[in-house]
Amino acid sequence: MPTLSLRDATPDDAAAIVAIWNPIIRDTVVTFNPMQRSQPEIADMIATRQGAGHAFLVAEQGGEMLGFASYAQFRPGLGYARCMEHTINLAPAARGKGAGRALLLALEAHAAGAGHHVMVAAVTGSNTASVGFHEKLGYLHVGTMRQVGWKFDALHDLVLMQKFLSVR
Repeated sequence: MPTLSLRDATPDDAAAIVAIWNPIIRDTVVTFNPMQRSQPEIADMIATRQGAGHAFLVAEQGGEMLGFASYAQFRPGLGYARCMEHTINLAPAARGKGAGRALLLALEAHAAGAGHHVMVAAVTGSNTASVGFHEKLGYLHVGTMRQVGWKFDALHDLVLMQKFLSVR
């Protein structure tokens, strides 16, 4: 079996990222955003996040993209400059096989190396697999925002989890 590899995303990865992300946007409540992403939008997101010093990574195995992950500042403003929020999305066949763990650990290492203090996970309340995934990697539940997400004609909870990347 080919080895899992992680690397920095490039604008050339936009089509493969869109192929993974848009079905998640279109068909699930993993994200509350109902608008599918375009290749130019993803290419711009890669450049913007990397230009800001944040990671945007892809996981590959045998030349096939398994998933992607990135992080950006949790909220705007200098007061949140050390608090990041991540996004991880995997192709269905890649779930439960270690790519998500590898991506998240790489994001955390990158963020800690850049001097960031906290990584936030904002998870749909009904996504118990993602909540469990984050718990296994040391994320703590810090709050639930009830019925703040709207998708598929229903309200959804948002679970906020966090992990300290450094001790201050």
